[in-house]
Amino acid sequence: MSSFLLENFKNKTLQGEFQLLAFTNIAGAKIPIVIFVLLFYVLSLMGNLIIIALVCLASHLHTPMYFFLCNLSIQDLIYTSNLHPKLLSITLTGNTSIAFPPCISQIYLFIFCFDVEIFLLTSMAYDRYVAICSPLHYSLKMNRKVCMLLAIGSWISGALNSTVHSFIMSNLPFCKSRIINHFFCEVETMLKLSCKDTKDVQHFIFFECLFLGFVPFLLIMISYIYIIITILKIRTSEGRRKTFSSCSSHLTVVILLYGTGLGSYMKTETKNYPEQDKLISMTYTLLVPMLNPLVYSLRNKDVLKAMTILTGKSSKI
Repeated sequence: MSSFLLENFKNKTLQGEFQLLAFTNIAGAKIPIVIFVLLFYVLSLMGNLIIIALVCLASHLHTPMYFFLCNLSIQDLIYTSNLHPKLLSITLTGNTSIAFPPCISQIYLFIFCFDVEIFLLTSMAYDRYVAICSPLHYSLKMNRKVCMLLAIGSWISGALNSTVHSFIMSNLPFCKSRIINHFFCEVETMLKLSCKDTKDVQHFIFFECLFLGFVPFLLIMISYIYIIITILKIRTSEGRRKTFSSCSSHLTVVILLYGTGLGSYMKTETKNYPEQDKLISMTYTLLVPMLNPLVYSLRNKDVLKAMTILTGKSSKI
């Protein structure tokens, strides 16, 4: 047993460093990429920190919907901070090397955050369904205990799934090449570098991702079918507008995530244009976390009200 553990440790040690090409092979792209990534990264950090602060400080935001939104912002902070500081470092210094443990950490946090976001958005869809379709029972069905269970379940489910993926990737031998033609340690790209037949792994990941992506999406769609049916029963157009506006921000975020993230994995592989794949990946790893707080800020009167109140208090102080 000890000899097996020693051999396994040696194999992992021999993995050495990988090379993340990022966008270093695009001539003249250094300055535009640094400006673009830094700008969106800072905006993402600021936007999500503001959302967290507003939800914590504004008493009228102490509701289930904004509790989940706060969790979503925390996830976005982890998500962007996992990938883009390293991309900025590679672009600025030209040092593309990344050790094996940090590479596995990137995989873990990437899958962890992506899964948590899907589960949180599903919980938020259920919250909107109860609020609109069963308003008289809302306080009972969406009490503190239920909200905590849904949030904790989202984080634990994401952690378990990312642990499985990280374990699989950390035990693969990589001997074909150490060059990862991406801006982070992306699973599909790394599987191509393994000297082991990874068809079983690819099939497992495909069906597992399909299940985790499709089931929450199906639940969200079912929730919105009932929501739309309920809204159509409202007699006045103003009533329908107000009711729909209470879930429009969430629906926009769902479309952004599924349209960019899962859509990129449904695309056909562009072997001759890998830079296109990187740019598509940038949309859901950088653009979506930046847009999430923006969508909730601009399309939500409660958030705007909280910003006005807290800004007014700070100016008086």
